[in-house]
Amino acid sequence: MTVPNQNYLQRMVAWPLWAKAFALMASDAICLPLCMFTSVVLRLGSFEDALKTALPAQIVLALLAIPVLGAAGLYRSVLRFMDLRVLGSSSAALAVVVLLVYGLSRSFNFDMLPRSSILIFWFIAFAYVVISRYLVRSLLLGAMKRGRAPQVRTAIYGAGAAGVQLANSMNFSAEYKAVCFLDDSRLLVGKTVAGLPVFAPAALEGAAVKLAVDQVVLAIPSASTSQKRKLIAGIANSGLPVKILPGLVDLVSGQVSLSDIREVDVADLLGRDAVPPDPNLFAKNLLGKVVLVTGAGGSIGSELCRQIISQAPAHLILLDHTEFALYSIDQELQKVRKSTRISAVLGSVANAGLLRDLIDEHGIQTIYHAAAYKHVPLVEANIEQGLRNNVFGTLNVAQAALEGGVETCILVSTDKAVRPTNVMGATKRAAELIFQAAARRPGARTCFAMVRFGNVLGSSGSVVPLFKRQISGGGPITITHPDIIRYFMLIPEAAQLVIQAGAMAQGGDVFVLDMGDPVKIADLARSMIRLSGLTERSEANPDGDIAIEFVGLRPGEKLYEELIIGDGAVPSGHPRIMCAQENHLQPAELDAHLSALLASCADGDDAAMTRELRRLVPEYQPEKREQAAVLKDLAIS
Repeated sequence: MTVPNQNYLQRMVAWPLWAKAFALMASDAICLPLCMFTSVVLRLGSFEDALKTALPAQIVLALLAIPVLGAAGLYRSVLRFMDLRVLGSSSAALAVVVLLVYGLSRSFNFDMLPRSSILIFWFIAFAYVVISRYLVRSLLLGAMKRGRAPQVRTAIYGAGAAGVQLANSMNFSAEYKAVCFLDDSRLLVGKTVAGLPVFAPAALEGAAVKLAVDQVVLAIPSASTSQKRKLIAGIANSGLPVKILPGLVDLVSGQVSLSDIREVDVADLLGRDAVPPDPNLFAKNLLGKVVLVTGAGGSIGSELCRQIISQAPAHLILLDHTEFALYSIDQELQKVRKSTRISAVLGSVANAGLLRDLIDEHGIQTIYHAAAYKHVPLVEANIEQGLRNNVFGTLNVAQAALEGGVETCILVSTDKAVRPTNVMGATKRAAELIFQAAARRPGARTCFAMVRFGNVLGSSGSVVPLFKRQISGGGPITITHPDIIRYFMLIPEAAQLVIQAGAMAQGGDVFVLDMGDPVKIADLARSMIRLSGLTERSEANPDGDIAIEFVGLRPGEKLYEELIIGDGAVPSGHPRIMCAQENHLQPAELDAHLSALLASCADGDDAAMTRELRRLVPEYQPEKREQAAVLKDLAIS
């Protein structure tokens, strides 16, 4: 049964600000004269003697505090969000009142009012103002929290400035309740910070049971990516869900708030400490230039556009054949474009005439060719469309760049182009051969280069969004093979490196990005399960939450990807960009292969298309896929 005064307090929460301010003034109008009379009683030591003093004068002088407190902003403050600053405001306002009362008592010769009682009044009134405000604040917060969903009991990892700000914010929250800190500092462990106990990270499991912890928030914005990864892994082993505050550069105001708390992303596990872009390389092909990005609505293309716009090109042209993707990136860039002109062009690289017209009309100086079909099984099942887009679309871009005198033309390639076992990878290797040959055509004024790298986190074809959906749906997580591994890179880092690699190009270069260490996909899935506060269901743990199922390699899929075809790579001058030494075809030889491939497309014969593609890309060995899987299974057994 609801207690009546609780209903009354909940109604008070809904009062308008003017009504709450009026209620506070009414309370002060009663209590401040009482504070003045009490100060006189304490000064004279007798209640009877105090009654003989000028009571009307005491009331009037005490009520002078109300306009002063109002001027100090104490009636405009939202009580639920009052903090320690109310102490300073109250102290200063009441000091002004004491000086005012003292001056008036001297001016009007109030001998019946002991002047030393005025100083006593300051102490009593200060205690009343502060205690009354904090009491009302506690009652209102309690009323707000009643009837709502239970608060999430939170342990904050990091008892530094960010952690303390976060804990203070939770004091005003109906959603979160901070119950303790975790910190590595021996100076803090066992102490109390912001009213909360501090535990060592090793004591997390015991503290979680004792304090009924529901989740852990990592609140160390200054930590590097590698440090965060270690901390997250340690917390996840406790079985508690983990959330995180962003890094210092991502905090909008430098101040921490509850809205900054976010889910731990796989990028926090797989990302690495960023290498700041070289300003000279970054701006070389962009500053004041006319730039075209094909596939501008895709994962890589859209991030390239975001990075490019930061370097103030004169004109950025976005080309994509997906209407909504093009609209989305155009709207995003229009908000931050400053003086850059932006043109969104709906069309395909398969349209050679459109490419020539764009270059002629706008005088394009730099091209980033990111348009491609990249989904391995779909391209495997739609060979002709994969060839027309990935191979002949790239040929159109290269020819238009040559004819239009474009200064720089960069192909965004993939690790699947290395010894491909699928059509998509073979088409991307063919695209590389086209750019390599274009750089060697007689009279070529365009600097062509290719940048090859592996998977990027968060892309449309990444396993990460798929795993998230499967976990939220209760599982199972489906993985093609227990031993499949992939390289991963954050999309912003990949885009920055593509731009810098293009700036180092001499013509015909094949750049390879340092992807870091490969990641076992099964381990990635298990980490995502733990980060969700769940457990893997397996033979060893039949009561777990999410099962992992291995469904077999898909058509064209490899157990592992490579980045280099030839004998090795040489340094480029950038710590995360290498130059690969790759074979190439002479333009005349390439043209003959492409003519035969185009004829097979015209016939619509998948077998002929595959045969001609293998002639163009001899390292394309689709049967190696099955052989590799069989050999791997035999080795495991």
